Amino acid sequence: MSVVLDTAAVPPADRAELWHEAVSRTFMPLDVRLREALPGPAAITTHRMGELQVSLVQAGPQRAVRSAALIARGGEDHLTLALQHRGTARLAQDGHRVLLRPGGFAVSDAGRPFTKDLDEPFAFTAFHWPRAAGELTEDDLRVLTATAFDPGAGTARLVACYLEHLGRTAGLLDPAAEARLAATALDLLVTLAHERRGRTGPDGPGPALATLARVKDHILNHLGDPELTPERIAAAHHMSVRHLHKLFQYEGVTVMRWIQHRRLEGCRRALARPGGARTTVAAVANRWGFVSASHFSRSFRAAYGVSPREWQAAPVRTALPG
Repeated sequence: MSVVLDTAAVPPADRAELWHEAVSRTFMPLDVRLREALPGPAAITTHRMGELQVSLVQAGPQRAVRSAALIARGGEDHLTLALQHRGTARLAQDGHRVLLRPGGFAVSDAGRPFTKDLDEPFAFTAFHWPRAAGELTEDDLRVLTATAFDPGAGTARLVACYLEHLGRTAGLLDPAAEARLAATALDLLVTLAHERRGRTGPDGPGPALATLARVKDHILNHLGDPELTPERIAAAHHMSVRHLHKLFQYEGVTVMRWIQHRRLEGCRRALARPGGARTTVAAVANRWGFVSASHFSRSFRAAYGVSPREWQAAPVRTALPG
């Protein structure tokens, strides 16, 4: 991961201001107050994995406040999950107060005020992403926000273990693989939220949702294979095709529809990258598993309202659908 800031070589008297600027620049506008007369060394390293910004934060005692005035300055459309490694943290948001111990994790919503107190030297990995990137609903966020998840068992343990390994591999894999792994992380959070809400739809029993998460991870790692079919996916997981289709009923879509959506998202990002004009639309489609260029173009237009070539050539893509 790349270093955003390391204050080890900075005089203690100058560390507070530099740290405040670095934290706000990396995540969102925050009021950060250090609790040491002479602040010790602190560091932030960060890396982009698909939709996720993964940052390792290590510092001394401090308090971070996200007020209404700071929300008005930007960043309100982001969420942050903090996975605690060392020290404890106290998070308060929406009237909830939780204590976060090493191994545990909690989610905060940058669109609403919160405070975070770290009373001792600490280290945590922050997973920061735009609200629109995942499939979390407002109801999902209500059960995730300011809730301390203890990774002792069940889905919370699966999420914690996955995020732990994801943080360790940040910067070590190729961008396409990292994007797929990040998408799986967001899917796991949806599963955790549904479990907390006691739902039975994407919802569904915990074991089935854990199996679905593993299947989706397998699919994301084989999206470029044009022969990725329900039969091959089911065989890879030692289950019947019927059971596979039953798992995706929890998602509300068919297996192949889910695969097509992920492939289109991969193509959309690839065509939007700087220098993407030097890559042909056909090459991008082929890389993400589309065999027919005409089928890809029709599907892309149906999903985003523009053709792949129009999307690739657009100077300001944020003004286009999708």
